Amino acid sequence: QVQLVESGGGSVQAGGSLRLSCGARGNDFSRNCMGWFRQAPGKGRDAVATLYIRTGSPSYTDSVKGRFTISLDYTKGTLLLQMDSLTPEDTAMYYCAADYLRGRDYCPLAEGLYGYWGQGTQVTVSS
Repeated sequence: QVQLVESGGGSVQAGGSLRLSCGARGNDFSRNCMGWFRQAPGKGRDAVATLYIRTGSPSYTDSVKGRFTISLDYTKGTLLLQMDSLTPEDTAMYYCAADYLRGRDYCPLAEGLYGYWGQGTQVTVSS
């Protein structure tokens, strides 16, 4: 079992930055992939970025490449998402997710593969 708790959301003007954190508690062997997903009002939950824990290899959805950076503080087991050059289109509830995905050396940007989820943190970007 893994418990995930997000923090760091808030309101910012376009062009600004925020850093999200996800604290993980529980069995470290229950996850080799962690990631950030987001859900805008009236839309489905979409992938933002994922991280393969063993190698630190990231994957990003196209719309955030060059603006967002996912990383892991290995000493604390905290997943981070540095978000720069934010736009109103980034407004959403952001969720941290984790799971152990067998037979992979990268973490897919696919919501349905992740079984552990946090409660979410709201990010609002105004124009």
